Amino acid sequence: MQQSPRAGREGDVLAVVSQSGPTVSFFDAASDQLLGTVEVPAEPHELCFDPAQRLLWCTTAYHSGYYHANTGRRTELTAIDPDTRRIVEIVDLAPEHGPHGLALDTARRRLYVSVEGSADRPGGVVVIDTETRKPVGRIDTDAPGPHWFAIDTAGKTGYATNKEAPFVSVVDLERGILTAKVEVPGSEGLAVSADGTHAYVASPYAAFSGTAASSDTAAFSDTVSFSDTAEDRPVAGIRVIDARTAAVVDILPTENVVLPVHLTTTGKLLVGELRMEPDPLSRLGRHAPGLLTVFSAGTHKHLGEVEVGAGPLTITSSPDGRLGYVSCVASSSVHIVDLDTLQSLARLDIAKLDEPGAHGLAYIPRPAY
Repeated sequence: MQQSPRAGREGDVLAVVSQSGPTVSFFDAASDQLLGTVEVPAEPHELCFDPAQRLLWCTTAYHSGYYHANTGRRTELTAIDPDTRRIVEIVDLAPEHGPHGLALDTARRRLYVSVEGSADRPGGVVVIDTETRKPVGRIDTDAPGPHWFAIDTAGKTGYATNKEAPFVSVVDLERGILTAKVEVPGSEGLAVSADGTHAYVASPYAAFSGTAASSDTAAFSDTVSFSDTAEDRPVAGIRVIDARTAAVVDILPTENVVLPVHLTTTGKLLVGELRMEPDPLSRLGRHAPGLLTVFSAGTHKHLGEVEVGAGPLTITSSPDGRLGYVSCVASSSVHIVDLDTLQSLARLDIAKLDEPGAHGLAYIPRPAY
């Protein structure tokens, strides 16, 4: 008899950001019991767990609002002890601001943090020494707003997606320079294959309406729109980039625009599709339940999908690749999925002070004492 995908996870923890909490919540990965929360500076976005230092990193991007419609960019990174659930340090990156994407190289003790540009410099990636927790470098990406960032397992090449800029920035991590721009019609989440030969990028950019005073979910409840006509609209889905040639070599189409992308240890490519439905109170519609869509990273075959909450924004998986976790900002929920059967196993409701809700995720294995 096949063992349940929930078995053997005693002591493992799932960490979840509540963007308007503003908190990071910790759940038992075996029982889904809430273990505790940590209040962090507003507004937290993404998480990254460093197993070598046993620290959980959290970015805080804005004082309020969201990308391109906020009341000011923040400059902080928060380092949290996930075992005691206490803040260890708040690292101020000023004058860098708008930190969002996180990528970790444990072998070289480097944490890469995407930051937005300003009048005197383009957006880029700040390099943090994970032992001293101090910035040790910066890599320009030649785009105003690099948002997500991912690196290959060798720690040599990094990819920054740029929402409205028509390219993905490719950087040499060893030399600290921009080496290529891969043409795409704007981009969102991304992942890099285990062998480093390909990057998988959500494209095109999801352009949301809203004002600087509105929140992520308020903006999401309006529309997903593009400036071009329906006939000229880029195909939604995943652009597959060949790392050797720095060019798009395939497109994995989806019915809806995609934000989060995640690659499991078993080679499954997980993408979160945003769906809208008519709303009599708004000509623009409202969020419908989203989809977790699964492809084979190797064959590019579509393996299936399962319905999740409204506004899927971040995806992660268990180290063995059997469980998928999807945080949905509009419904402020996390959906746990059996990736072998594509069956929904559980829903975690994430407390929020206001809109928006659930965002960054990190799976934290129990300490190896």
